[in-house]
Parts: sequence; structure tokens; C-alpha cells
Amino acid sequence: MTQNLDEPWAIGVLPDKGFLVTERNGELLYVLDGQTKRVKGVPRVSAKGQGGLLDVTIARDFLETREIFLTFTKRQFRKSGNAIAVARLSESGDRLTKVRVVFEAVPGGRTGKHFGSRVVEAQDGTLLVTIGDRGDRPAAQDTSNHMGSVIRVNRNGTVPDDNPFVGNEDVRPEIWSIGHRNPQGAGLDAQGRLWISEHGAKGGDEVNLVQPGLNYGWPVISYGVHYSGEKIGEGTAKPGMEQPEHYWDPSMAPSGLMVYSGKLWPDWKGNIFVGSLKFDYIARLTGSPLQEVEQIKGPETIRVRDVVEAPDGSIWFISVGEGAVYRMTPGGD
Repeated sequence: MTQNLDEPWAIGVLPDKGFLVTERNGELLYVLDGQTKRVKGVPRVSAKGQGGLLDVTIARDFLETREIFLTFTKRQFRKSGNAIAVARLSESGDRLTKVRVVFEAVPGGRTGKHFGSRVVEAQDGTLLVTIGDRGDRPAAQDTSNHMGSVIRVNRNGTVPDDNPFVGNEDVRPEIWSIGHRNPQGAGLDAQGRLWISEHGAKGGDEVNLVQPGLNYGWPVISYGVHYSGEKIGEGTAKPGMEQPEHYWDPSMAPSGLMVYSGKLWPDWKGNIFVGSLKFDYIARLTGSPLQEVEQIKGPETIRVRDVVEAPDGSIWFISVGEGAVYRMTPGGD
């Protein structure tokens, strides 16, 4: 357990049993054997509203490259937008080197909300990144920008040739899927498929299985309503728009998402875990159709922001309310 964190947002567990944790204000911390170091060389962030230093993901080839992936909100003139950086962590864990920003969402926005901002390394080494609608609902259906989408880029920021909209002049080539509101959780299953959790409005929080080129409906369809109580869009379904695998009503404010391997809890193999910021628990979902079958809840699960599986199969999570990182194992050690 690590405590006294200032609005922690994401965890990345390293092969050496240390881990990285981001604080939204722009700090990246390296923790090993109970000792914490502040990592130098982190890109400057625009920490306004819900923005700042957000996700951290450890590259699968970290032992060879020492590379990590960061998402953050970058100032863009008088606006700010989602950005991805790739960097190398020093052997001592206290510095980033060879930092390069490989992607910036366009256009930037003036609001400080709905950044999404999880980054996942796909099985082929490409990066899948969630981007929220920035509070501009129609933008999630406008393919001339990156808002309300999942994007896919190569590790150097170039566009993969097999992206679904490559060659379509009306669509940004980085776009993988559209129609998302504020996807703050993302993870791969054993088949390499991308699952995301995203905030609805009042009701209608979703878990989606994201496939290339598809439209997930926001704000045309939703199982939620506006905070005023008014209907959103055209209803809950429309041809050409995907249905969620699961939705919550009332909203539980989903954040980090992880699909579990089964390494330490074999009965949980393939189960999906999603942190709740509103109701202070970790949801465990399984089955077809996908259903919430358990709420893992205790004094530690206050505003769960991130949930990850470590290389040894233990489950780690962030409690924003406690300002802490916790590790779960079957024996409770």
C-alpha cells in the first residue's frame, strides 16, 4: 500500500516489482520497496478541471527498452487537448529520457472535462487511446476531429495502414471507433480485444467491446438522460449504432477497467473489473450477456480510479478518496 497521494489517476506495475503512479497535477512517482521517488522529465501538463497527467502504461518490452506510455492534457494555445508521450525510465527510476509526444488530438477544447484518456498497448504493438467528447456532444459523431473516439496509432505516432478509415478524406485516419462520451477505463482480453468503460450522463454508464470502424452511439442513443431529466438523442437504439455489452442505471461513475487473466483467482479468468468513483466499489462482471455479479467493497475502495493486474496476477487499484494504491491477493497479503 502507498498513501498520501495527491489525486492519483493511474498505476503501472513494473517487472522489478516497483510501480509508477500518476498524480493529476503532473507528478509521476516511482515506488519500490516502500520508497517513493518523484520522476523528473515528465511533460508539462495542463492540469485544469479533469485534465492533467492521466494514464501510464508499461510497454510489454520494458525490460529491453524501458519505455512507458503517458497520456496527458497538453496546452494548445488557449485550449488544451489529449496527448500521448513515449519515454524511457532511467535505471534508477527517477528520470524520464527521450520523451517524445507522438500524438495530439485536434482540435483542442476550452472545457476542462471529458478527456477519457486511457492508453492500451494492443497485441500488435499499436497504441489504443480513449478520448472523451470534451463536453461537446455533437463532436462525438464528427469524424473531422478526434473528440469522442478511440484512436489507434503506432508507437512512433504514425497511422497504421490497416486503420478502418485510412483513405477516407472525411475521417481522421487515427480514428478506430466513434460515438463515445467519456471513456475512462480500457483493457484487453485474452483474445486481444479492447473493452472500455465510459461515463453516461444521468444513467447510461457503459461497458463496450470496441471494434474497428464502429459507432457506439453517443449522443444519438443512450440509456441515460440529461441531468435536467430531458431525453438524450433519439432513444436507446438506432441502426448502425452499437449496443453496450452492459450498462448501469443509476450511474456508478466507471473509471479504470481490467480483464483478469485468472493467474491467482482461476475462477475469475476473463472477468471484467471496473472501478466505481460514485459508489465506492470495484465491479466484477462476467457472463453473456455481461452482468455485474459482485461488488468488491471496503474502507479502501473510496472513489476507485484505476484497476490493473500486475505481472504476478495480483490486482492493484487506486483509491482517490484514500489517496492510496492498494494490492489484492487471494491470501490478503
